[in-house]
Amino acid sequence: QVQLAASGGGLVQPGGSLRLSCAASGSTRTINTIGWYRQDPGKERDFVASITSSGSTDYADSVKGRFLISRDNAKNTLYLQMNLLKPEDTAVYYCHARTYNVMDYWGKGTLVTVSS
Repeated sequence: QVQLAASGGGLVQPGGSLRLSCAASGSTRTINTIGWYRQDPGKERDFVASITSSGSTDYADSVKGRFLISRDNAKNTLYLQMNLLKPEDTAVYYCHARTYNVMDYWGKGTLVTVSS
């Protein structure tokens, strides 16, 4: 079992920055890929970014060049540095982990609001 706890959401003005954190606990050594999804009310949950245990990263086209995903394995913590934020980045952001045996885990979301 893997537990995920996301934090760092809030209100930010367009063009601003915010950093999300996701603390992983439990069977963290079983995690292969960990990342972020986001969801607007009434819409599907969309992929944002991910990073594998070997450090390979992947980003949604909409956030490439603006968001940076990283992980601190010693602290079992995932980060998402979000820069040049736009109103369309407003959503609830969820931390997601997939284990080597393809089990999916989700944390509770953290709300990011980009508005002036």
